[in-house]
Amino acid sequence: MILPIRAFGDPVLRKVAKDIDKDYPGLQELIGNMFETMYSANGIGLAAPQIGLDIRLFVIDVSPLAEDEDYEDIQDELAEFKKVFINAKILEESGEEWKFNEGCLSIPDVREDVKRKETIVIEYYDENFVKHTETFSDIRARVIQHEYDHIEGILFTDHLSALKKKLVKGKLTKITQGDVSIGYKMRFPK
Repeated sequence: MILPIRAFGDPVLRKVAKDIDKDYPGLQELIGNMFETMYSANGIGLAAPQIGLDIRLFVIDVSPLAEDEDYEDIQDELAEFKKVFINAKILEESGEEWKFNEGCLSIPDVREDVKRKETIVIEYYDENFVKHTETFSDIRARVIQHEYDHIEGILFTDHLSALKKKLVKGKLTKITQGDVSIGYKMRFPK
């Protein structure tokens, strides 16, 4: 089922999400719905707060990037990088900060350069509640960091300079008012 994505200004996007356990009601169906919602919006990541749930769950599928010539050296890894992250905790961020132009399904029509560290170590449970501790670099780390921010109540616009924040303020206001043209299901703040 395709769920409406919460728009910038919705209070759930600012909550620090809560851990869940393996008995969370309808978990497998929820994960399936999140992937379906993400695909219908042409996204590569979606966090539970973006569909109105303040739980520590996000899904990622970066396989569409495997065909991008910028990632020729990691195409095989990207093609198979589809994961579920439950109760994730970033344990370490390291390496140089690098800029990348980010966008967000909850903030349509806004894209800005954001600096993030190049490598992360993250602990999480998969959809079967098997615990993992893994290290990721490159665009995979970037997408994980973006989705992880969502479960911490942080949006990519929070990483912008004061000047950039002023420059996008008008667009953000329009989003909160529902004055934006999008090609997917969205729920705007009341």
